[in-house]
Amino acid sequence: MKAFGAACLSILLLAVIASAIGVVWTRHESRVLFVELSRLQSQKDDLGVEYGRLELEQATYAEPSRIDADARGKLGMFTPKPQDIQLVRR
Repeated sequence: MKAFGAACLSILLLAVIASAIGVVWTRHESRVLFVELSRLQSQKDDLGVEYGRLELEQATYAEPSRIDADARGKLGMFTPKPQDIQLVRR
């Protein structure tokens, strides 16, 4: 009967140790995932700031006055004279 009690005690001891290792492992994984979550949230915030900056830059480049200035300066375009305008009818 003592052998049976010792076997049960050994099995219970192994179960407690396995459970403790499982708890430690789970807490470690939880911490690792929390650090990763924090890093990703920080990256999301940085990307949001950059997205806002890029939207502002796009709005600046899309202004009609800037497009007109670039067309005249870089491409050499100009407004045609009234006598050079032809009306095309279908």
